Amino acid sequence: MSAANDSAAATSGHGHEPHPWYLAHHFDNLQIQNHAVKLGMWLFLGTEVLLFAGLFLGYTVYRWLYHDAFRAASHHLDLTMGTFNTVVLITSSLTAAWAYHAIKHDQKKRCAQLLAFTIFCACIFLVVKYFEYKHKFEVGTLPGKWYTNTELTEPGVPIFFAVYFLTTGLHAFHVIVGMTVLGWVLWRVQKGKYDSVHNVPVELGALYWHLVDLVWIFLFPLLYLI
Repeated sequence: MSAANDSAAATSGHGHEPHPWYLAHHFDNLQIQNHAVKLGMWLFLGTEVLLFAGLFLGYTVYRWLYHDAFRAASHHLDLTMGTFNTVVLITSSLTAAWAYHAIKHDQKKRCAQLLAFTIFCACIFLVVKYFEYKHKFEVGTLPGKWYTNTELTEPGVPIFFAVYFLTTGLHAFHVIVGMTVLGWVLWRVQKGKYDSVHNVPVELGALYWHLVDLVWIFLFPLLYLI
């Protein structure tokens, strides 16, 4: 019985140290797990790209049909606010990448500070977008049948603002999702869950935020710089 027990113990343990808490039981090592989660994230980002690609295609068709109306309506967007928000998002993308660099070097406090600043930039973006939307409601440049502005009466102008609210509204929703993800990552960084060995969640959070930034970089010239 003693020999059998010793054999069973050797078979179950194999002399290896127990898996770390962040390694799922169905992965043999952290490298395989990281490869799997990164692949999953890229597949998810691919579906997001397809979503916005459909919107960009619709924009292209309507702009071809109502070229003059889109150009005239674009001049009624606030270029200053749009430019400011572009700078804010590019800055936040930089700090998100810098946060990942910091955690790879075990600079947990710096990582937390950079993530907090990234979330702060996201809040600024949404506040600016709120005031921009507020002005649209005040002057009646709203989508479709809710369009009441009497200054722009060309056919196709209400369609432009429908596209504007659809694309920027969906993007703002992704900003909120990105803030939530980065907030969760920030909380876990402060709890000491990530370090130079285990930091893929920080990388993936920053990667998602880069997508949010990239979508806006496309939206800004398509809507504001016609």
